[in-house]
Amino acid sequence: MTKLLRAQPLLDARLPLLQAECADLKKLGIVPKLTVVLVGDNPASLSYISNKRKMCEKVGADFELRQLDPKISHQEFKDIMSAINSDKKIHGCIIQLPVSPQLQSLRLEAMVNPEKDVDGFHPQNTADIYLGRVHQKSLIPCTPKGIMSLLHHYEIPVLGKHAVVIGRSQIVGKPMSMLLNLAGATVTNCHSLTPDLGVLTRQADIVVSAVGKINLLDNTHFDIKRKTVVIDVGISKNPDGKLVGDVNFEAVSPLVSAITPVPGGVGPMTVFSLIENLLTATQNQKG
Repeated sequence: MTKLLRAQPLLDARLPLLQAECADLKKLGIVPKLTVVLVGDNPASLSYISNKRKMCEKVGADFELRQLDPKISHQEFKDIMSAINSDKKIHGCIIQLPVSPQLQSLRLEAMVNPEKDVDGFHPQNTADIYLGRVHQKSLIPCTPKGIMSLLHHYEIPVLGKHAVVIGRSQIVGKPMSMLLNLAGATVTNCHSLTPDLGVLTRQADIVVSAVGKINLLDNTHFDIKRKTVVIDVGISKNPDGKLVGDVNFEAVSPLVSAITPVPGGVGPMTVFSLIENLLTATQNQKG
Protein backbone atom coordinates (compact mmCIF):
# COMPACT_ATOMS: atom_id res chain seq x y z
CA MET A 1 0.00 0.00 0.00
CA THR A 2 1.35 3.42 -0.98
CA LYS A 3 2.26 5.65 1.96
CA LEU A 4 1.09 9.27 1.82
CA LEU A 5 3.84 11.60 3.04
CA ARG A 6 1.63 14.25 4.60
CA ALA A 7 3.17 17.23 6.36
CA GLN A 8 0.61 17.48 9.16
CA PRO A 9 1.86 14.58 11.35
CA LEU A 10 5.35 16.10 11.33
CA LEU A 11 3.98 19.56 12.12
CA ASP A 12 1.93 18.16 15.00
CA ALA A 13 5.06 16.53 16.43
CA ARG A 14 7.47 19.42 16.00
CA LEU A 15 5.39 22.55 16.42
CA PRO A 16 5.39 22.26 20.25
CA LEU A 17 9.21 22.17 20.14
CA LEU A 18 9.34 25.44 18.22
CA GLN A 19 6.78 26.98 20.56
CA ALA A 20 8.94 26.01 23.53
CA GLU A 21 12.08 27.40 21.87
CA CYS A 22 10.30 30.68 21.14
CA ALA A 23 9.02 30.86 24.73
CA ASP A 24 12.57 30.35 26.07
CA LEU A 25 13.82 33.24 23.93
CA LYS A 26 11.02 35.46 25.21
CA LYS A 27 12.08 34.70 28.78
CA LEU A 28 15.41 36.27 27.83
CA GLY A 29 13.63 39.34 26.50
CA ILE A 30 14.08 38.32 22.84
CA VAL A 31 11.01 38.09 20.61
CA PRO A 32 11.83 36.45 17.26
CA LYS A 33 10.60 38.70 14.48
CA LEU A 34 10.08 37.99 10.78
CA THR A 35 9.78 40.87 8.31
CA VAL A 36 8.41 40.17 4.83
CA VAL A 37 9.08 42.74 2.11
CA LEU A 38 6.41 42.76 -0.60
CA VAL A 39 6.53 45.00 -3.66
CA GLY A 40 3.00 45.58 -4.94
CA ASP A 41 -0.06 43.46 -4.12
CA ASN A 42 0.26 40.21 -6.08
CA PRO A 43 -2.68 38.03 -4.88
CA ALA A 44 -0.64 34.80 -4.91
CA SER A 45 2.13 36.49 -2.90
CA LEU A 46 -0.38 37.77 -0.36
CA SER A 47 -1.72 34.22 0.04
CA TYR A 48 1.77 32.82 0.66
CA ILE A 49 2.50 35.64 3.12
CA SER A 50 -0.72 34.87 5.01
CA ASN A 51 0.51 31.32 5.60
CA LYS A 52 3.79 32.66 6.97
CA ARG A 53 1.97 35.07 9.27
CA LYS A 54 -0.21 32.25 10.62
CA MET A 55 2.80 30.03 11.33
CA CYS A 56 4.55 32.88 13.15
CA GLU A 57 1.45 33.36 15.28
CA LYS A 58 1.29 29.64 16.10
CA VAL A 59 4.89 29.61 17.27
CA GLY A 60 4.68 32.91 19.13
CA ALA A 61 6.97 34.97 16.90
CA ASP A 62 6.32 38.53 15.73
CA PHE A 63 5.43 39.15 12.08
CA GLU A 64 5.69 42.34 10.03
CA LEU A 65 4.68 42.98 6.41
CA ARG A 66 6.41 45.85 4.62
CA GLN A 67 4.27 46.44 1.54
CA LEU A 68 6.01 48.77 -0.90
CA ASP A 69 4.85 50.81 -3.88
CA PRO A 70 5.39 48.83 -7.09
CA LYS A 71 7.05 51.93 -8.61
CA ILE A 72 9.66 52.15 -5.86
CA SER A 73 13.11 53.20 -7.07
CA HIS A 74 16.30 51.17 -6.73
CA GLN A 75 17.70 53.56 -4.14
CA GLU A 76 14.53 53.65 -2.03
CA PHE A 77 14.43 49.85 -2.03
CA LYS A 78 18.10 49.62 -1.05
CA ASP A 79 17.58 52.13 1.78
CA ILE A 80 14.66 50.11 3.18
CA MET A 81 16.66 46.86 3.03
CA SER A 82 19.63 48.56 4.71
CA ALA A 83 17.38 49.73 7.56
CA ILE A 84 15.94 46.22 8.01
CA ASN A 85 19.41 44.68 8.01
CA SER A 86 20.59 47.04 10.75
CA ASP A 87 17.46 46.73 12.92
CA LYS A 88 18.38 44.43 15.81
CA LYS A 89 14.72 43.76 16.62
CA ILE A 90 14.29 42.04 13.24
CA HIS A 91 15.83 38.56 13.23
CA GLY A 92 14.65 37.27 9.86
CA CYS A 93 13.75 38.90 6.57
CA ILE A 94 12.54 37.67 3.20
CA ILE A 95 11.89 39.50 -0.05
CA GLN A 96 8.69 38.00 -1.42
CA LEU A 97 8.99 37.16 -5.10
CA PRO A 98 8.13 38.27 -7.69
CA VAL A 99 9.13 41.92 -7.44
CA SER A 100 8.35 44.72 -9.89
CA PRO A 101 10.18 44.59 -13.24
CA GLN A 102 12.34 47.61 -12.44
CA LEU A 103 13.82 45.79 -9.39
CA GLN A 104 14.58 42.49 -11.12
CA SER A 105 18.05 43.66 -12.16
CA LEU A 106 19.07 43.89 -8.49
CA ARG A 107 20.87 40.99 -6.83
CA LEU A 108 17.94 40.37 -4.50
CA GLU A 109 19.46 37.16 -3.08
CA ALA A 110 22.33 39.22 -1.66
CA MET A 111 20.30 42.13 -0.25
CA VAL A 112 19.25 40.44 3.00
CA ASN A 113 21.94 40.19 5.69
CA PRO A 114 23.10 36.53 5.59
CA GLU A 115 22.41 36.27 9.34
CA LYS A 116 18.77 37.27 8.71
CA ASP A 117 18.41 35.36 5.45
CA VAL A 118 15.73 32.88 6.57
CA ASP A 119 15.00 31.95 2.94
CA GLY A 120 18.57 30.63 2.73
CA PHE A 121 19.23 32.30 -0.63
CA HIS A 122 22.23 34.52 0.22
CA PRO A 123 25.43 33.39 -1.55
CA GLN A 124 27.14 33.01 1.83
CA ASN A 125 24.47 30.55 2.99
CA THR A 126 24.28 28.60 -0.26
CA ALA A 127 28.08 28.36 -0.29
CA ASP A 128 27.91 26.48 3.02
CA ILE A 129 25.79 23.81 1.34
CA TYR A 130 28.02 23.49 -1.71
CA LEU A 131 31.11 23.29 0.50
CA GLY A 132 29.53 20.68 2.77
CA ARG A 133 29.51 22.95 5.81
CA VAL A 134 25.90 22.29 6.86
CA HIS A 135 25.32 22.26 10.62
CA GLN A 136 22.63 23.10 13.17
CA LYS A 137 23.20 26.84 12.80
CA SER A 138 22.93 26.81 9.00
CA LEU A 139 20.15 28.69 7.20
CA ILE A 140 19.14 26.23 4.49
CA PRO A 141 16.70 26.97 1.62
CA CYS A 142 13.29 26.19 3.04
CA THR A 143 11.82 23.76 0.52
CA PRO A 144 14.86 21.43 0.39
CA LYS A 145 15.15 21.67 4.17
CA GLY A 146 11.48 20.72 4.55
CA ILE A 147 11.88 17.77 2.19
CA MET A 148 14.84 16.43 4.15
CA SER A 149 12.78 16.77 7.35
CA LEU A 150 9.91 14.88 5.71
CA LEU A 151 12.19 12.03 4.60
CA HIS A 152 13.65 11.82 8.11
CA HIS A 153 10.24 11.88 9.80
CA TYR A 154 8.93 9.01 7.67
CA GLU A 155 12.20 7.09 8.13
CA ILE A 156 12.94 6.95 4.41
CA PRO A 157 16.61 5.98 3.94
CA VAL A 158 18.77 8.24 1.78
CA LEU A 159 22.24 6.78 2.36
CA GLY A 160 23.35 4.75 -0.64
CA LYS A 161 20.14 5.44 -2.59
CA HIS A 162 19.81 6.79 -6.14
CA ALA A 163 17.96 10.10 -6.11
CA VAL A 164 16.73 11.87 -9.25
CA VAL A 165 16.05 15.59 -8.79
CA ILE A 166 14.10 17.26 -11.61
CA GLY A 167 14.66 21.01 -11.57
CA ARG A 168 17.82 23.14 -11.43
CA SER A 169 16.74 26.34 -9.69
CA GLN A 170 18.81 27.96 -6.96
CA ILE A 171 15.72 27.81 -4.73
CA VAL A 172 14.95 24.07 -4.90
CA GLY A 173 16.70 21.91 -7.50
CA LYS A 174 20.37 22.70 -6.91
CA PRO A 175 20.32 22.85 -3.07
CA MET A 176 18.09 19.76 -2.99
CA SER A 177 20.65 17.84 -5.03
CA MET A 178 23.46 18.93 -2.72
CA LEU A 179 21.59 18.07 0.49
CA LEU A 180 20.77 14.59 -0.81
CA ASN A 181 24.40 14.20 -1.84
CA LEU A 182 25.59 15.25 1.62
CA ALA A 183 23.19 12.68 3.11
CA GLY A 184 24.90 9.93 1.11
CA ALA A 185 22.71 9.58 -1.97
CA THR A 186 23.94 9.24 -5.53
CA VAL A 187 22.19 12.15 -7.23
CA THR A 188 21.18 12.71 -10.85
CA ASN A 189 20.05 16.29 -11.48
CA CYS A 190 17.65 16.64 -14.43
CA HIS A 191 15.23 19.21 -15.77
CA SER A 192 12.11 19.38 -17.92
CA LEU A 193 14.12 19.10 -21.16
CA THR A 194 16.22 16.09 -20.13
CA PRO A 195 15.79 13.49 -22.88
CA ASP A 196 14.44 10.06 -21.92
CA LEU A 197 13.58 11.27 -18.42
CA GLY A 198 11.68 8.05 -17.75
CA VAL A 199 14.86 5.98 -18.14
CA LEU A 200 16.30 7.83 -15.16
CA THR A 201 13.18 8.00 -12.97
CA ARG A 202 12.51 4.27 -13.44
CA GLN A 203 15.97 3.61 -11.95
CA ALA A 204 15.49 5.95 -8.98
CA ASP A 205 14.86 5.13 -5.33
CA ILE A 206 13.83 8.75 -4.70
CA VAL A 207 12.40 11.22 -7.21
CA VAL A 208 12.04 14.91 -6.38
CA SER A 209 10.20 16.92 -9.04
CA ALA A 210 10.34 20.72 -8.82
CA VAL A 211 9.42 22.01 -12.26
CA GLY A 212 5.86 23.34 -11.98
CA LYS A 213 4.58 21.49 -15.05
CA ILE A 214 1.28 19.60 -14.77
CA ASN A 215 1.54 15.86 -15.52
CA LEU A 216 5.28 16.03 -16.15
CA LEU A 217 5.49 12.54 -14.62
CA ASP A 218 2.97 9.76 -15.22
CA ASN A 219 2.79 5.98 -14.95
CA THR A 220 5.37 5.54 -17.74
CA HIS A 221 8.04 7.13 -15.52
CA PHE A 222 7.94 4.52 -12.72
CA ASP A 223 8.63 0.83 -12.24
CA ILE A 224 6.44 -0.78 -9.57
CA LYS A 225 9.29 -3.15 -8.68
CA ARG A 226 11.54 -0.22 -7.76
CA LYS A 227 9.29 1.00 -4.91
CA THR A 228 10.26 4.60 -5.57
CA VAL A 229 9.59 7.44 -3.12
CA VAL A 230 8.14 10.48 -4.92
CA ILE A 231 8.40 14.05 -3.63
CA ASP A 232 6.21 16.41 -5.66
CA VAL A 233 7.25 20.04 -5.21
CA GLY A 234 5.35 21.42 -8.19
CA ILE A 235 2.15 23.32 -7.61
CA SER A 236 -0.12 24.53 -10.41
CA LYS A 237 -3.82 24.97 -11.08
CA ASN A 238 -5.40 22.62 -13.61
CA PRO A 239 -8.20 23.81 -15.95
CA ASP A 240 -10.75 22.97 -13.22
CA GLY A 241 -8.97 25.28 -10.76
CA LYS A 242 -7.70 22.39 -8.64
CA LEU A 243 -4.18 22.53 -7.16
CA VAL A 244 -2.00 19.80 -8.64
CA GLY A 245 1.69 18.97 -8.76
CA ASP A 246 4.16 17.79 -11.40
CA VAL A 247 3.06 14.19 -10.87
CA ASN A 248 -0.15 12.62 -12.14
CA PHE A 249 -1.12 11.44 -8.67
CA GLU A 250 -3.86 8.99 -9.67
CA ALA A 251 -1.68 7.27 -12.26
CA VAL A 252 1.55 7.20 -10.26
CA SER A 253 0.51 6.51 -6.66
CA PRO A 254 -0.29 2.79 -7.25
CA LEU A 255 3.22 2.28 -8.66
CA VAL A 256 5.35 3.80 -5.89
CA SER A 257 6.01 3.08 -2.23
CA ALA A 258 5.40 6.62 -0.98
CA ILE A 259 4.32 9.98 -2.40
CA THR A 260 3.62 13.51 -1.18
CA PRO A 261 0.11 14.82 -1.81
CA VAL A 262 -0.52 18.20 -3.44
CA PRO A 263 -1.60 20.14 -1.51
CA GLY A 264 -0.65 19.03 2.00
CA GLY A 265 2.84 17.68 1.35
CA VAL A 266 5.83 19.87 0.57
CA GLY A 267 4.03 23.23 0.78
CA PRO A 268 3.40 23.27 4.55
CA MET A 269 6.93 21.97 5.13
CA THR A 270 8.36 24.98 3.29
CA VAL A 271 6.55 27.41 5.60
CA PHE A 272 7.46 25.37 8.68
CA SER A 273 11.13 25.33 7.67
CA LEU A 274 11.04 29.10 7.27
CA ILE A 275 10.01 29.45 10.92
CA GLU A 276 12.68 26.93 11.94
CA ASN A 277 15.19 29.14 10.15
CA LEU A 278 13.79 32.22 11.92
CA LEU A 279 14.41 30.67 15.33
CA THR A 280 17.86 29.48 14.25
CA ALA A 281 18.69 33.00 13.01
CA THR A 282 17.46 34.47 16.30
CA GLN A 283 19.62 32.05 18.30
CA ASN A 284 22.62 32.80 16.11
CA GLN A 285 22.20 36.55 16.59
CA LYS A 286 21.70 36.09 20.32
CA GLY A 287 25.05 34.31 20.39
